[in-house]
Amino acid sequence: MCEALDQLFASNQISRRPQDLAHWGKDRTTGFTVAPSAVVFPQQLSEIVELVKLANRDGLKLVPSGGRTGLSGGAVASQGEVVVSFDRMHRILDFNPADRLVRCQAGVVTATLQNFAVDHDLYYPVDFASSGSSHLGGNIATNAGGIKVIRYGLTRDWIAGLQVVTGSGAVLECNRGLVKNATGYDLRHLFIGSEGTLGFVVEADVRLTAAPEPQRVMLLGVPKFRDILAVLGQLQKAVSLSAFEFFSELALDKVRAARDVGRPLTDPCPFYVLLEFDESSLAAASHAFEHCLAEGWVVDGVLSQSDAQAASLWALREDISESLSPFAPYKSDISVRVRDMPGFLDDVNKLVDAQYPEFEICWYGHIGDGNLHLNILKPDDLDGEAFYQLCHAISPKLYELVAINHGSISAEHGVGLLKRDFLKYSRSASEIDLMRALKGVFDPNQIMNPGKLLV
Repeated sequence: MCEALDQLFASNQISRRPQDLAHWGKDRTTGFTVAPSAVVFPQQLSEIVELVKLANRDGLKLVPSGGRTGLSGGAVASQGEVVVSFDRMHRILDFNPADRLVRCQAGVVTATLQNFAVDHDLYYPVDFASSGSSHLGGNIATNAGGIKVIRYGLTRDWIAGLQVVTGSGAVLECNRGLVKNATGYDLRHLFIGSEGTLGFVVEADVRLTAAPEPQRVMLLGVPKFRDILAVLGQLQKAVSLSAFEFFSELALDKVRAARDVGRPLTDPCPFYVLLEFDESSLAAASHAFEHCLAEGWVVDGVLSQSDAQAASLWALREDISESLSPFAPYKSDISVRVRDMPGFLDDVNKLVDAQYPEFEICWYGHIGDGNLHLNILKPDDLDGEAFYQLCHAISPKLYELVAINHGSISAEHGVGLLKRDFLKYSRSASEIDLMRALKGVFDPNQIMNPGKLLV
């Protein structure tokens, strides 16, 4: 195995140094063993094809690695696998202004694509806190969402074509950037959200759109979580929202402590809503705010007066995840229908409080699309492994609540290792059997990202 890999890749394209294995063999998920046998850095399609053929011949297991910002263990190599990093396949290859299509390699950083769009007076709207380090290939593999799904949709909605290498070594060009293509199964959509279990995404045709008009940001204090839905309904009637986010007072406290920033509103409030809308809708948004204030759904608010102030308000939301990192949170990225969110959140709080009343629960998320981020914070006096096991033990009860509400155990971070054993709470036995059958077609020798998504 070692000789074959060394023959396929140049010496500067392969590493077995312990520090490199530790770095590239994991994502941001904690609690899993990191033990790859090697990490390779392909630079062209032919190397990936030959690597997959080698893996099938010699029984190697392959784990794709992008920006490693995932939170479900989807990029963790724990059983001697070969990590396949796309760090060196990071070029924007072509731009077609007539179709507003840009051809990218899988290692293109999300922010690079966003900036490219701006340079061409266009817009790539898929956005999230990790856009400065996440890779397009990883976004595709998990069908990443982010903060503007309410207006622009998910990654899936912007991928017009894919070049993939399947687990058997076949190269597929899926859809080729077409808008209309009524020729049977659209294999592109099987690979979007497949978490690298069917093959490697190598290149993608990505759609861009017209640049939005200038945006305004409003931050509101909401005493009752249930009233957030009333605020959402009122604002949706008045304006076209680009984002509608929420976070708790505890989340704000952690950001303020980590960033040493002031309080955005005069008094604390149990919940905060951050929303963004077109500047031309300012009068309508202000009128809707006044209505929410009169109804008691909102007690205070602030409206951005400059781009700098808008950025500072957004930072209160986008800096939450990093600010929670020192508390080694047990994270769960879940979704339910918007109407079911208040009752679901109450049920989860009761569940965790009944089991572990000493744990702090920090909530934030994308209210506009039903996506909640649950963070259970580790007490200082509790060992990390013990904390993980305690939280993981209540996951079945948490996901039973998800199932009761017909929700998803993973809204945008994928299943990976973290939620693999709980897939049954979101997918039926028949669906899981069909997913296994599809994996067998594309990856007959089970070499692609083993142990992820499916048991």
